[in-house]
Amino acid sequence: MDYTTQLTWLFTLAIPIACVAWTVTHEQIFYEPREYCKQCSEKGRTLFIRKFFYVFTCEYCFSFYVTAFFIALTDYQLLLTGWRGYLIAEFALMWIANIYMSLFLFLRTGIKKENVESKVLEEEMKTK
Repeated sequence: MDYTTQLTWLFTLAIPIACVAWTVTHEQIFYEPREYCKQCSEKGRTLFIRKFFYVFTCEYCFSFYVTAFFIALTDYQLLLTGWRGYLIAEFALMWIANIYMSLFLFLRTGIKKENVESKVLEEEMKTK
């Protein structure tokens, strides 16, 4: 695979990785399982149990496993072939996916802030 194709795959494959990692760790559809995992990660008896359940509450931690799944699914390698290509792909994909999630959080926070500000402005206008 040439470098242009590899880079295209890198930036494209990071999108579903970010989507899955964000959805599982933040969105309402997984609220109940995430809360259970949060409780187990805080109150688990052993270190292994606490760390195992913590993975499902942290988008960065969870993206590691989602990335490994997508690499296995697509057989994507970056720059080199073999295990070194898989290792480079793992960390590069995680990095790009986490940039995507950070941008999404930034945009989402900005939208929520604008909605709150407009509601406050509406309330001020109603009281005048």
